[in-house]
Amino acid sequence: MPLKNYGVLKGRAFDRIKATAQNEHFQILINRNNNPHRIAINTKSSLEPSQVLYYAIDNFSHEILDALLQADLPLGFTTIPSRAGTLALDFVRRNLFDAKLMVPLPSRGPAENDDLNDRLDFFVQQAIQDPSATVYAFGEHWKDDTEPDRYFPEIRPSTGIHDIHMNQGNPQGRFYKDNGVWQDGGLLFHYASRNRWAAVFTAFQSQSFHTDERGNPKPIDPPTGQSSAVSIVAALVNPSGDDARKEFLILLNKSDQAVDLSGWQIVDKNNKKDTLSGQTIAATSTLRINLSGQGAQLSNKGGNITLLDKNGVKITGVSYTTQDAEASGFLVKF
Repeated sequence: MPLKNYGVLKGRAFDRIKATAQNEHFQILINRNNNPHRIAINTKSSLEPSQVLYYAIDNFSHEILDALLQADLPLGFTTIPSRAGTLALDFVRRNLFDAKLMVPLPSRGPAENDDLNDRLDFFVQQAIQDPSATVYAFGEHWKDDTEPDRYFPEIRPSTGIHDIHMNQGNPQGRFYKDNGVWQDGGLLFHYASRNRWAAVFTAFQSQSFHTDERGNPKPIDPPTGQSSAVSIVAALVNPSGDDARKEFLILLNKSDQAVDLSGWQIVDKNNKKDTLSGQTIAATSTLRINLSGQGAQLSNKGGNITLLDKNGVKITGVSYTTQDAEASGFLVKF
């Protein structure tokens, strides 16, 4: 079954313990004197390959950041419903980053900045040293009423959040039961004094980035050839006036072969969809796709746009922020 208590932990970082051979988790102490919690981050997979996939950016921009600030969450843990239209993370559906940019890293290595321990420590140390920094950790919450925390004994009882990684696409086996959509983990760092965000995302190499609506791997090969050459290059998300039917996308076909888009779908951040029919994008050309106004809709408060092929496999996806959508009548370029 999916994660039982999914949500986000918000607070200040005060201390950390790096992963070791005895425990391959990076531990962070959050909120020392006010609702203290521990964040436990996997730095090694128990399934082969053992190296964890990693992606981080120190100048992160995404529509979820506006949503987090507007939510004004309290310190501590907040439960999030695992569905579209909430604060929940989903590596496949929320277009947080390009999965192809993830790289495998060992838990520990002999040199500087050559392992996941070092990369995590870079961001966590910045958060510890900056009084204005807030950490948002997404994952599954736990509370053990039987004893103090083994890593940070001041946490009484032991309370924290784990599964700070992708939580879907697991193959048949031990972790298959944990699959679910809109329940992925991750770390977001907000440096208020600099008006800047950073993000860290991890996944296991055994996981698939092509999943069904239960978060299980799709029994279908990822898109290749001409289909994979189609991308979203621009969208009119804030047309002049109030008519949502004026919203449109511009697709680009980078290949030298035409692509039949029949049965393809455009999906918005609330999982509403427009299904294409009888449309073909010519070789090395662009195509304007007008939205119906009844399915996918492009919010002026930031959003996601995902393109699925006729088999429901994700071809590409983009996101845009509230700031991107401010000017009415102007294209947002991706």
